[in-house]
Amino acid sequence: MLNLTKESMQHYIQFLNIAEKLKCEMRHSWLSTGRQESVAEHSWRMSLMVMTFYPCLSQKVNLEKCLKMAILHDLAEAEVGDIPVFETQTLEAKKSKFIAEKMAMEKICVLIEGPLGQEFFTLWEEYESKASYEAKFINALDKIEVFLQHVEAPLSTWTELEKDMLFQEKWLRSHCRFEPFLLELAEEIIGQGIQKIKDAGENISKIAERATALMA
Repeated sequence: MLNLTKESMQHYIQFLNIAEKLKCEMRHSWLSTGRQESVAEHSWRMSLMVMTFYPCLSQKVNLEKCLKMAILHDLAEAEVGDIPVFETQTLEAKKSKFIAEKMAMEKICVLIEGPLGQEFFTLWEEYESKASYEAKFINALDKIEVFLQHVEAPLSTWTELEKDMLFQEKWLRSHCRFEPFLLELAEEIIGQGIQKIKDAGENISKIAERATALMA
């Protein structure tokens, strides 16, 4: 049992005050109702996906660890805001984003004293490294959830880039190839996205050609 001093309790509440910002921080994604999605909503469904899909994996994972990682993976955005993935495609942009988010996590996690705060930070670092199977699992779910949300949103909210992304390897498939089930799930969602565009009367072949040319 952890006994908190009055000062420590105030720090824990301050930690939650910071985390509350994720309910207000908007992402570059839209819901099925046409409302913009918050970071907290994205993290919540990722956590649900962890519980839903972990039994389907070819390797056993620590469910508690995966859930913690999913909940914490975007916590730094409470301080630095959400940066769409297509804005961080250069090495310089990726490095800048990582440094900013690491500093934010250090600031946030220090409010949780002792081993628990260090655990939170370590889990975030593991997620960022994408080295462990569990970190790769959460990273893949992060990408899958984004694509699923796009498919669920009205087509009027899609950018041309988001249409192209369905046909480009790096945005989703490349993150899922380490695990056959996740790749199969990704392909199903991609297929639904392509069908949505097709049902709207758009030229799928033309979009695919454009997307392929842009990646050449």
